Amino acid sequence: MQIDIQARHFSLTNALRNHAEHRLRLALTCCNNHIQKIVMRLSDINGPRGGADKHCHLQVVLAGLPDVVIEDTETNLYVAINRATDRAGRTLVRKIRRQKTRLKQSPPLLPDTGNIL
Repeated sequence: MQIDIQARHFSLTNALRNHAEHRLRLALTCCNNHIQKIVMRLSDINGPRGGADKHCHLQVVLAGLPDVVIEDTETNLYVAINRATDRAGRTLVRKIRRQKTRLKQSPPLLPDTGNIL
């Protein structure tokens, strides 16, 4: 699983990077075979003014399925990361189950006999 963590408008500490990677691995390990890449963009929208402005944008690139994009904004960046990764895990499990169900329900292809009616 390739993980790319980017920080915008602040410097990314090792503690924050480690927390983000740990939460991603914890929430998304069950779907590891389907994930090609994960991009997490962390930003401080208001800067030093404060408020609910810590933003986590999470994009999970999947093999054979559309990307999953989750966003969360909180006053605490750790909370935003936790919520976004948990939601991403639930969303991925749901998407993968749906895909498997659709594949099981699709009718089998009939062999081509080459005869034209």
